[in-house]
Amino acid sequence: MIAVRAFLPRWRLSGQASAIAIAAGMAVSWSATSRQAPSSSGVGANPPYAVAGPLREPRIFGDGVISTADDEFGGSFTPDGKTIYFSRSAPHSYLYAIFESRWVGGKWTPPTIVPFSGEYTDSDPILSPDGNAMYWSSDRPVNGKVKHDYDIWMVRRQPNGNWGPPERLPEPINSDGSEFCASVARNGTIYFSSTRDAPPGAIRAFRSRLVDGKWAEPENLSAAMGTKPDDPFLDLDIMVDPDERFLLVGSLGRPEGFGHFDIYVSWNRDGVWSPLKHLPAPFNTPARDYSPHISPDGKYVFFASERGFTAASVTARFDSYRALVTRLRSTLNASGNIYQIDAAVLDSLGK
Repeated sequence: MIAVRAFLPRWRLSGQASAIAIAAGMAVSWSATSRQAPSSSGVGANPPYAVAGPLREPRIFGDGVISTADDEFGGSFTPDGKTIYFSRSAPHSYLYAIFESRWVGGKWTPPTIVPFSGEYTDSDPILSPDGNAMYWSSDRPVNGKVKHDYDIWMVRRQPNGNWGPPERLPEPINSDGSEFCASVARNGTIYFSSTRDAPPGAIRAFRSRLVDGKWAEPENLSAAMGTKPDDPFLDLDIMVDPDERFLLVGSLGRPEGFGHFDIYVSWNRDGVWSPLKHLPAPFNTPARDYSPHISPDGKYVFFASERGFTAASVTARFDSYRALVTRLRSTLNASGNIYQIDAAVLDSLGK
């Protein structure tokens, strides 16, 4: 991202994003079908993302349609699993937009930009457990004034199925600092990350309980999970299990990390969050691994990764321009892709 967003290392450190449709003036409008409300009848017996048999190793999700040679991350599904919302970025992180794809006729439709995105930097969409609200981070103006930081915004599902107008979350969720990556538990408690109460350049995880219809003063969860006040860690991605059994965190700068953003987990032990635990392979690699999400049925973890042919040592020389360009334009070109793995792999680490 540009200089005012330098504290957002997921975006600023990327430098790997390739051209996306919006940069070429494509997919700026949305189809009529994207205005129709997805089913909210609950997760079916076989949601489209379900995989036959165990999935013990990460697999690219929606190869060629959702995960492409462009830079994608996120992956939040409607309760029936038939619509996915995710982020895609322009080169060098100058623009982020929120996309949706639907399961129609046995395949995922070409992604389109949601009606309220495409003009400002919008990222990390996440649906509420019931699918009736979406939260995301944006630098869009507030009351006509240009913002130089990020706030958490939301839209609500209207009776006609369309999304309503964007609403900026009130204080104490948003602050004079930047807020990112919100997720909401079934009881209404919101989890998010923020630069408040952190050293310059660092980011912390927070939780705000819903009390009498209002969010209470946020609690510093990074501190509760063992982070010291002067630690320079960037706890950017915050994803809570809907029933608050565990918390997935995408973090940078921790000593046990593999060198870039890695995914960590904290378990809720009788109301007390355990210290963050670094997830081993196959979740984390020397490449950037981030933006974890949980499928509506709780059976899968989706996350983004820049693992690709550049993440490993190149064992053979590219003997032609065409050979190198072919790899650079492939899905595994080290731009972000969305991966899927059994949640049972994660559960086994908590025992």
